[in-house]
Amino acid sequence: MRAESAIRNLPGSFNQTVAKLSGTPVKTYRVVSLFSGCGGMDLGFLGGFSFGDRFYDRLPFRIVWANDINTAAGCTYAENMKHSIVVGDVAEHMDQLPKTAEVVIGGFPCQDVSINGARQGANGERTILYKYMISAIERTKPRIFVAENVKGLLQAHGKDFLDTMLSDFAATGYRVSHRLYLAADYGVPQMRERLFIVGVKGRREFEHPAPDLRHMTAQEALSDLEDAKENEAIGHVWSKAQASPDQGNRRLKADKPATTIRAEHHGNIQWHYNLDRRLSLREAARLQSFPDGFRFHGGMRERERMIGNAVPPVLAWHIAKAVREFLDPGRVRAGS
Repeated sequence: MRAESAIRNLPGSFNQTVAKLSGTPVKTYRVVSLFSGCGGMDLGFLGGFSFGDRFYDRLPFRIVWANDINTAAGCTYAENMKHSIVVGDVAEHMDQLPKTAEVVIGGFPCQDVSINGARQGANGERTILYKYMISAIERTKPRIFVAENVKGLLQAHGKDFLDTMLSDFAATGYRVSHRLYLAADYGVPQMRERLFIVGVKGRREFEHPAPDLRHMTAQEALSDLEDAKENEAIGHVWSKAQASPDQGNRRLKADKPATTIRAEHHGNIQWHYNLDRRLSLREAARLQSFPDGFRFHGGMRERERMIGNAVPPVLAWHIAKAVREFLDPGRVRAGS
């Protein structure tokens, strides 16, 4: 990436990139998206975007319904995805779900089992929102569903809740598997670990995508922005908060992927590996593998939260490819 190209890549150019497809898939699969946020997982499922030196091919998925409670995230989603999104409490909009879909996806809120959260688990008001995913699955009867959450579910304070959740998902009649993914293993310049739960119909197992152990470093992802001045047009603006304990004092290492970009850090996002400032919003978005033309709406804290909450699009793309292979292995083998 070059700084000048990043600055030229003004809001809206992401959609132009998506439009430059080598060919529209003949067959598409309908996707229902819950807790969509700003669209990280949805973008991964659609494909057709560039990150770093790679173009991530268009995939045969079509978002037919999406929802998030946050207004700024909804505005961000609608502009970048060029698709409508229902903004509001999912509980009040379940009757709007389509009757059928091949895929249901969602990154339901995770703060109640996060290492850095309150660790309320099954008693938390937000994490039990996974039950709305179950309701969506029961209503639309997809062939496969993909749910994303935090590593804390695998740890002592979350394990009982995870067992309950897996049992609840399996009770819908799906064969359920789960795996912890390290985003850096899939081309995301960040040591982010997230749990993915996948449920399938039929006899075949879902094959989780194999990792690529070549990690992209923070410097590889961000070096062209080192000399760039603050530029609100591309979101290259940063918090001026001074050093503070814990998260507030962490500095990236140039030769390693970034540490996890958090949603809640109250302006105390990590320090640049080389400069005496914190990461900019655009740099955080890059470390989450968003393309440069992806525009985020809202105030500074709102944008920090939606970037930190997002599923990295590049990681989601690899999972989406595996979903496509599950849905139509013959076509994949034929190279179509």
